Amino acid sequence: MKRSYTVGMRRKREGKTNYKKRLKLLKCVLPRLVVRKSLNNMQLQIAVFEEKGDKILAAAHSRELEQFGWHANNGNVAAAYLAGVLMGAKAVQQGIKEAVLDIGLQKSVRGSRIYAALKGCIDGGLKVPVNPEIFPSEDRIKGAHIGKFAQEMLSKDSSSYHFALYKKKNIDMKSLPQMAEETKKKILGATHGRTKAK
Repeated sequence: MKRSYTVGMRRKREGKTNYKKRLKLLKCVLPRLVVRKSLNNMQLQIAVFEEKGDKILAAAHSRELEQFGWHANNGNVAAAYLAGVLMGAKAVQQGIKEAVLDIGLQKSVRGSRIYAALKGCIDGGLKVPVNPEIFPSEDRIKGAHIGKFAQEMLSKDSSSYHFALYKKKNIDMKSLPQMAEETKKKILGATHGRTKAK
């Protein structure tokens, strides 16, 4: 007797979608807060399921932070947090009050950029069920840890290549917490202003 063989779904075979996990998220009814990270950027979206494919209601990218005064690297914890603040503010502006986190196939690591972005979304006004213990520390969210690490590295080697971007842009790494706070205020000021104007 010949055995039948069923070919699995393409995205499952390619390791792009966990369909069991996705089904649980879809059963939740709430829009999904989709958080994805790359080496140098963060991308966030609010998505809802439709038969023809997910519909994106709002989106934010860490590259947008520059227009609000953030000129440091877009791939660190502080930038992830600020991208989250932007996403949360945009969501509220679109009338989206609550969502559920969707990290896809990424590993859930306490204090990671994913949870920095989530903390930003919540501070931006979006409600997302989560245990606060998973968030990074305030020092990391503000970028203070980068300044401390820079001081340690530069005290050993003043020509360290780790901070070439900051040197090129004449950014004092000890001022990152201040830059982060100013950027956050500009994001909330701009988006809240648009919301009130409607």
